Amino acid sequence: MNVALYIDENVHRGITNGLRLRGVDVLTVQEDGRTGFPDPIILDRATELERVLFSQDEDFLAEANCRQVQQINFVDVIYAHKLRVSVGDCIRDLEIIAKTAYLEELKNRVQYLPL
Repeated sequence: MNVALYIDENVHRGITNGLRLRGVDVLTVQEDGRTGFPDPIILDRATELERVLFSQDEDFLAEANCRQVQQINFVDVIYAHKLRVSVGDCIRDLEIIAKTAYLEELKNRVQYLPL
């Protein structure tokens, strides 16, 4: 079960740290050596690694929408607005997704936090 997450560079470090403390498999864009790469490359990389992408960057919503329209496969994009969703709520909801979902069901869509 456990779904692995790929964390965009714009995400608050406290979210990444909190997820790790809860045993969630997390890889950041920075750790993957992809800092500053364009969004399409980041989403391609998450898909290649079979890790669901979590971002607080609205630009990923447009990229995911383009792929949906063009029927290009990608892993789910999970989005949370930085000012509207607390760090704690992000950690809680991402942990639920990571520990209860199956990767096969997390394809070609966008999920918004809070759940």
